[in-house]
Amino acid sequence: MNTPSSTAVSPASDSPPPTCWDLFKGFFWLGLSAFGGALPLARHMVVEKHRWLSSEDFTELLGLCQFLPGGNIINMSVALGMKFRGVKGAFAALMGLIAAPSFIVIALGMVYDRYADDPHIQHLFAGLAAAAAGLLISMAVKIAKPLRGKWAGIAVAVACFICIAVLRTPLLPTMLVLTPISILVTWRLTR
Repeated sequence: MNTPSSTAVSPASDSPPPTCWDLFKGFFWLGLSAFGGALPLARHMVVEKHRWLSSEDFTELLGLCQFLPGGNIINMSVALGMKFRGVKGAFAALMGLIAAPSFIVIALGMVYDRYADDPHIQHLFAGLAAAAAGLLISMAVKIAKPLRGKWAGIAVAVACFICIAVLRTPLLPTMLVLTPISILVTWRLTR
């Protein structure tokens, strides 16, 4: 059970925290299998499979990782590794995440460079883009579930979507405005 002094991001169960090797393996398989987007698979791995975090904690940590510069899933691997095993854990999770994809991307880049004009290759990449869009929509639905009944959070999420998707406001100004508003609203509602 978590004590009042525990961090905001807590494991979903009373099991021992993952070792550096667990973090490396988990993020290695995530990096190896996450074609088109790692976020849906990261949530499954962290929340459902290993139960390192609860759904709510994952959503909160994801919010922080999205606000920080860099890739969301890279930030997530470093944050989780740091939380459970410090700098060694952060390094293990990050190396696990980027090892296989680095080699795969280099190999695919060489193949694509050679066969980019082939219509079969063009159709292949169009199909991969459609699958990636489906994964993204699935993840959005799962991430939004903890917001059920939290109208202030839903309002901020809708405002963010409108600013970025409809009004085409750049991400940084949108986050600089909406993040303090979200924090203030959440703080006021929990008081």
